[in-house]
Amino acid sequence: MIAIVKPGELNTRRSVDKGTEQQRQTVRTILNEVRNGGDGALLAYTRRFDGADLTRLDVTEEEIAAAYREVTQEWLASLRQAADRIRRYHERQRQTSWFHPEVDGTILGQLIRPLARVGIYVPGGRAAYPSSVLMNAIPAQVAGVEEIAMVTPPDRDGRIPATTLVAAKEAGVTEIWKVGGAQAVAALAYGTESIRPVDKIVGPGNIYVALAKQMVFGDVAIDMIAGPSEIVVVADETADPEWVAADLLSQAEHDPLASAVLITPSPTLAKHVAEALVQQCERLERREIAAQSLREQGAICVTSDMEEAIVTANRLAPEHLELMVKQPWDWIGKIKNAGAIFLGPYSPEPVGDYFAGPNHVLPTNGTARFSSPLSVDDFVKKSSVIAYSREALFRDGLHVVRLAEGEGLGAHAASIRVRLERKEKGENNA
Repeated sequence: MIAIVKPGELNTRRSVDKGTEQQRQTVRTILNEVRNGGDGALLAYTRRFDGADLTRLDVTEEEIAAAYREVTQEWLASLRQAADRIRRYHERQRQTSWFHPEVDGTILGQLIRPLARVGIYVPGGRAAYPSSVLMNAIPAQVAGVEEIAMVTPPDRDGRIPATTLVAAKEAGVTEIWKVGGAQAVAALAYGTESIRPVDKIVGPGNIYVALAKQMVFGDVAIDMIAGPSEIVVVADETADPEWVAADLLSQAEHDPLASAVLITPSPTLAKHVAEALVQQCERLERREIAAQSLREQGAICVTSDMEEAIVTANRLAPEHLELMVKQPWDWIGKIKNAGAIFLGPYSPEPVGDYFAGPNHVLPTNGTARFSSPLSVDDFVKKSSVIAYSREALFRDGLHVVRLAEGEGLGAHAASIRVRLERKEKGENNA
């Protein structure tokens, strides 16, 4: 079911679906038609792709109230506890503006302001992902974003799952729209009669959503282009093979393209995990998906020692990294590349997906080498503040002139010279 390989045989950069030219042209057409046709184009595409014949795109307060009546109180209590943990974690990420006065009267600083309006994309239709709602909306709310517009595709009856609506309300979403796909991205980027454009679009989606986000980038900001899910478990001889196998399968069941990799210096553990994967996979509802993922994207990598295991994990730069070793804190300092790190046997990846608090929107396909999880920083902008004093300008002015002239920018230099010359003439306003 799963290959056992050496470190040099691991594929460190998986091929990611970047879309066919036909898919790209389809997305270009949708973006243009929504940009020109507005709400009418959205309604037409919703009939065509989702089978829902809508007369309005917005979710009403009555629908939200009805959603609260559909969910159980037990589920709502769990959701609220998760939201509270996610909110408290992200509150620690908040930064404040700062100003630094220098002895000559100059003040330098940084002004931090939230984005005014953001859009979050939540996959829908036949599935419900309330956890994605929390993870995308709560950091925006903590950052101080006043308008959070959510788009998600309806089912054929024009309904949004009750759990999704309740999660949106609990997370501070200010408006919800029944539209999905590339057309939803277009609406958020360019606006329609009903949906006003946003400053940034975040959230996962299918290949059409990913392509649309790529194409509108520049008109609006985006978070990232996330690929299929992935997990790397680094484990030593002390790890429980049943638990390791269960954690690998927790990601393999996502998608046939999901990647689940065990890296271990223990051949015995490798053998027992391979056996446990076969047994546990047979019991899964999504066993066909998980089995294909393990067969085509998974691997068990046996290394010479733990040092080589860590080096191999850093080369993979995984979305999720579990350290199932005797002393995980002894090794965390050597981890250079990972979206999220889970330490010890009682920190399985699904805890991070739903409840622990850190964001589950993470860099994939090796991009953890240079990217970070979704955070409050994604929903703020920073302005540099420069208040130079008279003394400082006359002290540093000639340096600026020389540097500007060295680049051939005479007007830059003149902007400084005109002030220096006024001082040399002894005129009062200098």
